[in-house]
Amino acid sequence: MNDAIRLHESWKTPLALEFAAPHMQALKDFLVGEKAKGARIFPKGSEYFRALDLTPLDQVRVVILGQDPYHGEGQAHGLCFSVQPGVRTPPSLVNIYKEMQADLGIARAPHGFLEHWAKQGVLLLNSVLTVEMGRAASHQGKGWEKFTDAVIRVVNEQAGPTVFLLWGAYAQRKAAFVDGSRHLVLKAAHPSPLSAHNGFHGCRHFSQANAFLEAKGLAPIDWALPEEV
Repeated sequence: MNDAIRLHESWKTPLALEFAAPHMQALKDFLVGEKAKGARIFPKGSEYFRALDLTPLDQVRVVILGQDPYHGEGQAHGLCFSVQPGVRTPPSLVNIYKEMQADLGIARAPHGFLEHWAKQGVLLLNSVLTVEMGRAASHQGKGWEKFTDAVIRVVNEQAGPTVFLLWGAYAQRKAAFVDGSRHLVLKAAHPSPLSAHNGFHGCRHFSQANAFLEAKGLAPIDWALPEEV
């Protein structure tokens, strides 16, 4: 997209055809045009692919799917559900922390910065990777969805046994093609305050994910976040 883009080498060959596709050129033109008009786009360009940069393909053990980046000042940094240090923890992530505490006894972190997960092989992937400040869902339908579909296909085909945590109908539709005979696909309601009571609370996805990984001879995820970032 621009010279500042950062993407781990492990993704470049599997996604080469995707980056060359016409919809990606159209997406690039759209983003350049929006910036030329003075639009503020989140996250910054170097963090569009932050999820893929922090989590190499051969290290993916868990996939969590989100929808759009946060559109508030200073929030988004390229990982779904995560916010930058010093930013108030969003309501959906508060509910994720509540479920982790109920499931694993992990006390709620004093921040919403999830890079600790990403560096362990948790791919925190939004469906759409950019947004205009203050305009929720403003970059939907511009090409990102096709790109992130391709990312999920690559993980489905190339990664070792992986856990897919699909929270909400949108994520479940997006990853409907994932091979459940090789991977563990766990579904629940979205952790949003509007829906978490419909089955997210009590889903125990974090312990189930670790049990699956250990059964496959893989290291479990340390879901406990560091106190300080």
